[in-house]
Amino acid sequence: MQFQTKIPPKKQTRNFIDYNSKILLLGSCFSENIGNKLSYYKFQTYQNPFGILFHPKAIENSITNAINEKVYTEEDLIFQNERWHCFNAHSSLSAPDKNELLNNLNSAILSTNKNLKEASHLIITLGTSWVYRFIETDTIVANCHKVPQKKFLKELLTVDEISESLEAIIVLLKSINKNIHILFTVSPVRHLKDGFIENTQSKAHLITAIHTVISSRENTYYFPSYEIMMDELRDYRFYAEDMIHPNKTAINYIWERFNETWFSEGSKLTMQEIETIQKGILHRPFNKNSAQHQQFLQNLALKKKTIQSKFPFISF
Repeated sequence: MQFQTKIPPKKQTRNFIDYNSKILLLGSCFSENIGNKLSYYKFQTYQNPFGILFHPKAIENSITNAINEKVYTEEDLIFQNERWHCFNAHSSLSAPDKNELLNNLNSAILSTNKNLKEASHLIITLGTSWVYRFIETDTIVANCHKVPQKKFLKELLTVDEISESLEAIIVLLKSINKNIHILFTVSPVRHLKDGFIENTQSKAHLITAIHTVISSRENTYYFPSYEIMMDELRDYRFYAEDMIHPNKTAINYIWERFNETWFSEGSKLTMQEIETIQKGILHRPFNKNSAQHQQFLQNLALKKKTIQSKFPFISF
């Protein structure tokens, strides 16, 4: 008997992710879940330099600014609740000192520019079609930073607006890195503060726009994170306590599906070796001075050395 309606995996036949790949991840908090997994397995990754970005306009803006090497100044900042913020970035970059924030932003611009040019794969996770427009400047923001809501207009991006934004992202990326592979996915996190029906509409706009764009573009792909969560993991036991975010079991399951779809066979073997090392590093002995533990440490050091001889960029 089958107790799931399973999405048939579409295994990549080329352009796999392996240990020579350079992977950039941008977007909603789910991109951090996948990014943290990639980091654990010691892939070459760079994730969310401007913090979590929820909607396509914010991602387009960050890519545009990085490619154009925008220099942030005090005019780009606001002061709210004893901290300096930027509407283009997540509050994780905010700081009590404005010069610290400017340094964070301008460092992110330079590092993002470099990584966009060098990336073999870009993974973009879209979270919502709902955006907030700052009335004073008539601009869509990436994050409201708890500025009073009366200062914003809430808008739902249309399918056409999202498609145009994704097209702009692809054109920008291809202008500096013609060989980059762009993988879109939709976050399985439900934005229920917008409303149940409004969240469904929002996700539908994202999914429709993505498929409109990738149907006519080479080296663009879709991974069904949202569909796996909504269908294969259609049970509240796969959610965190807030009943909105996927829990650890769900994240691990979606990661496994991503693994079987996108990773080369050679990289999977290396991942197994790295996981053995990572577990060994976390091992806590009863007697750290015992001969048995000293032998364990020697074996672990040898395994590290073997991996690092193949991939010098890996450090533990």
